[in-house]
Amino acid sequence: MANNNVLEGLQIPEHIALILDGNGRWARKRMMPRNYGHAQGSKNVEKICKAAYNMGVKYLTVYAFSTENWSRPDDEVETLMKLLNSYLKDCIKQTTKNNMRVRVIGDITRLDVTMQEKIKDLEERSKNNTGLNFQVALNYGSRDEILRAVRRLVVDYDNKALTLDEIDEKLFDNYLDTKNIPDPDLLIRTSGEQRLSNYLLWQMAYTEFYFTDVLWPDFSEKDLEDAILYYNSKERRFGGLR
Repeated sequence: MANNNVLEGLQIPEHIALILDGNGRWARKRMMPRNYGHAQGSKNVEKICKAAYNMGVKYLTVYAFSTENWSRPDDEVETLMKLLNSYLKDCIKQTTKNNMRVRVIGDITRLDVTMQEKIKDLEERSKNNTGLNFQVALNYGSRDEILRAVRRLVVDYDNKALTLDEIDEKLFDNYLDTKNIPDPDLLIRTSGEQRLSNYLLWQMAYTEFYFTDVLWPDFSEKDLEDAILYYNSKERRFGGLR
């Protein structure tokens, strides 16, 4: 159990991005199928959402399913889709109870129609909630997001006067999936892997990175607290001087 007194007086990241890694290895260590690990990892998300909000985090984004995950074995993809469908179904009750706003980032057009409708319903029902802002990256890849943003920009400004100087970061931000969501202050990746895996590449230009060997189903409030303590050990200069 985390002791929030340890964080008293410290800088709490406004936005934390998470890569939930290690579900398969967690299951294998217990001689269970990979899908069992995904199920346990899914259960851990709500617990960490509550812990993050209680610590003062305002935005939490999780990498649930990438554009590259479609290449996994069919039975694993099918299980992940079932888990996500089940989560979306239960999430409406959870968002109401926890006053949480949920947004999905990524290209949802590849998902089945039922899941797309659940996503739209969830976003609509939770849009006025004032608690934690929870983003789920679903069929998300950062390169794909950037390409889709460029295409939307081109379509919007087709046959309209737009000078090169008008194409700046602020304009481009408005075409990303994360429009009106602040860039992550801290990235946490579990299971010991140390790479971004095509996740929020534009948004994490100045994000602090925290890598832990803890597998995602075992990631606890105490582990989240340790990540925030690490964040406070860093001096963020954003390319400038102290």
